[in-house]
Amino acid sequence: MNEECVFCRIVAGELHSDMVYQDKDFVAFRDISPQAPKHVLVVPRAHIKSLADLTEAQEGLAGRLLFLAKKLAEKEGISANGYRVVINCGSDGGQVVPHLHLHLLGGRKLSGRLG
Repeated sequence: MNEECVFCRIVAGELHSDMVYQDKDFVAFRDISPQAPKHVLVVPRAHIKSLADLTEAQEGLAGRLLFLAKKLAEKEGISANGYRVVINCGSDGGQVVPHLHLHLLGGRKLSGRLG
């Protein structure tokens, strides 16, 4: 755990979140500034700074992260009409919190613009 990381503090239960899923490797909670009617953050419990810091040994974790996004889209009722999965990497890529996470967005037609 990184004491200064807001996501590590959420994982540890030190900060409140609107949790929608938890298991031994991941937590998922609603974004506090949603960009769509459904906006869930999926976060590994392990502190990995960004996608760029993912190691080959964590390849399975990365696959499970994406599969969990699919399962949560189904649970959130956005799977049938479509959804977006976003992973921002580094400050130029728009990553605000330095802890690997993905954004699951849906619940309305999303614009085709990515930037």
